[in-house]
Amino acid sequence: MNKEKNNFGRNLITSEELNKKNLFEIFKLSDNIRKNSLDYSNELDGKIVAMFFHEPSTRTRLSFESAVLRLGGEVITTENAKEFSSASKGETIEDSMKVISAYADFIILRHYEDNSSERAITSSSVPVINAGSGKSQHPTQSLLDSYTIYQNFGKLSNLKIAFVGDLLRGRTVDSLVQLLSKFEGNEFYFVAPSNSMVKNQIKKYLLDRNIKYTETKDLESIIEKIDVLYVTRIQKERFEFLEEYEKVKNDYILTLEIVEKMKKNAIIMHPLPRIDEIKVEVDDNHRAKYFEQVKNGLWVRMAILKTLNDCNYE
Repeated sequence: MNKEKNNFGRNLITSEELNKKNLFEIFKLSDNIRKNSLDYSNELDGKIVAMFFHEPSTRTRLSFESAVLRLGGEVITTENAKEFSSASKGETIEDSMKVISAYADFIILRHYEDNSSERAITSSSVPVINAGSGKSQHPTQSLLDSYTIYQNFGKLSNLKIAFVGDLLRGRTVDSLVQLLSKFEGNEFYFVAPSNSMVKNQIKKYLLDRNIKYTETKDLESIIEKIDVLYVTRIQKERFEFLEEYEKVKNDYILTLEIVEKMKKNAIIMHPLPRIDEIKVEVDDNHRAKYFEQVKNGLWVRMAILKTLNDCNYE
């Protein structure tokens, strides 16, 4: 089929580097792939994609692997790069990238360091996709999140979006805030325990752009006014001290009683995995969209891979 032109860069590292044109190109392509996936089954024919994950993953890893296979490519991987690659012997990210890019046409990297992807692209001779870097960025998640919002509202502007949970240590919130900040009229609400409030750099990012935001610990005080409720888990593995986690782990539990106070057309999102911050009883409510997000992850990541392949190998 004909190559669809785009203006992406060589890599995908942060949400900030994406513009509105990029976003809607990905949305349109994701729609086309979702409806006619077999038409794209040879897009990565002859291409090898390396999955280099230093942190556990279910959705990001499996959706990327599925995306590669559905596009006709092949996957090489290590089960746990932190333990079962030369990183365990002290090999640097830079050296790993030089090695892996000799074997693959793309590298999909997840790493526990905030600047890992920025370091990776300095040494890789092939495109790098950031599949999650420390507490900093998760651009492909923000793309599938915004795609889900767009599917439900037909717009990404003039929305009230609340983020709930561990906003200090979570990377999905940062990436989505940066992406949605490109659209006019959006207002953000940050709901978190005192030891997990949104990062200062995100607040500065919004202040510098004159974008309105509110910080609160009281979810129910804002629940009736929001359009998007983006719930995140309290991230036990990222707390320095276990007792700090224990203090707040059950601070926000979304029940059906709370959900019924939301607008009829409001939606509930979650990057998953969830622990107990959304009760299972909420899953059948029409506002619950987190498993829809999961499905969208496949189409969006197929679109990202095709787009970068067209950019780098046409």
